[in-house]
Amino acid sequence: MSLAMALPDLDVVGSDIVRLPTPHPGKLFGKGKLQELGQKLHAAEVELVLIDGPVSPVQQRNLEKEWKVKILDRTALILEIFSDRARTREGVLQVEMAALSYQRTRLVRAWTHLERQRGGLGFVGGPGETQIEADRRAIDEAIVRLRRQLDKVVRTRELHRAARAKVPYPIVALVGYTNAGKSTLFNRMTGAQVLAKDMLFATLDPTMRQIELPAIGKAPAQGGGRKVILSDTVGFISDLPTQLVAAFRATLEEVLAADLILHVRDISHDSTDEQAHDVELIMAELGVSEDTPQLEIWNKIDLLDPEDQEARRREAARSDAILTLSALTGEGFDTLVQAIDAALVTPRRTETLTLAFSDGRKRAWLFDKGIVEDEEPGEDGWAITVTWTDRQAAEYAAL
Repeated sequence: MSLAMALPDLDVVGSDIVRLPTPHPGKLFGKGKLQELGQKLHAAEVELVLIDGPVSPVQQRNLEKEWKVKILDRTALILEIFSDRARTREGVLQVEMAALSYQRTRLVRAWTHLERQRGGLGFVGGPGETQIEADRRAIDEAIVRLRRQLDKVVRTRELHRAARAKVPYPIVALVGYTNAGKSTLFNRMTGAQVLAKDMLFATLDPTMRQIELPAIGKAPAQGGGRKVILSDTVGFISDLPTQLVAAFRATLEEVLAADLILHVRDISHDSTDEQAHDVELIMAELGVSEDTPQLEIWNKIDLLDPEDQEARRREAARSDAILTLSALTGEGFDTLVQAIDAALVTPRRTETLTLAFSDGRKRAWLFDKGIVEDEEPGEDGWAITVTWTDRQAAEYAAL
């Protein structure tokens, strides 16, 4: 239901839960249920039916023929939402590529007469090529073109990320289930005007802002004046279609570079624990390091009744890594600012490295990071004194 409400211009007239011990291979539903649902749809003058689950091309074609309505399964609905929300060049390309991958498997809908042959002498595509094969080949060629365009966009983004890496500001990434309130929190912290609505997938394109921590709280945070880059990411969702997992992986790569992850949860949602579990699974699949510090933000605390609010606050108080918050009202905001600042206090150590004159690349990396305290040339190379974190030392070792 929430997915349906996320698509504009849809008037949802009802919903039903149908238990299927064994889905019918041709029509998904059994004969009796098929007729029962068809009568309901006809009575309500329904034009579009959304099925929250996978529907095969054959099932979709047969259901549309039986009910005389348009059918969208879960994957198609999410693609429609993503297509409506994508704004950046990268987001648009990713949606188009995911949509083509989805359509490629459903060409049977357009060509039920698979015996139809192309005309001509067979010089293009070979003799006897069916129309569905020709259409599939055209889609493959379109996907290749989109992938080339997307590669260029990705390379540009990687250059931007490399440029940010030279700026000694830590990256704080907001992650969480869709509609958890990440964009509302992002707007409160940055003063930006990112779309923040009570609907799924309000944010599809990653947004980044540089902020100064004391400036976003009423009182100066410890350490005073710490600058960070805050990143708002696309919301996660359970059972994300495989086409979208691949297409939007690049969008979530900013999380991999984060120095601190804020896992924002809608603590008022009935399925908040299941949603949190889904987010953790997706982050693990992305390859987010277990060593990356995380804070769990229990957002929308204001939507609970007073008794439940107090119970959640007591539960959160048992862990330093959990905070209760209302991004809408600002409750708990100053505590969050201080927790972010404290989590970013990284121990540094000073040591002297010996580099040969031929190690110009490593020397340039050290200066790019701004961690060189002193440098003395010797007979065989440089003696460079650096002050760095364990993470920077590991990055240097990997060069």
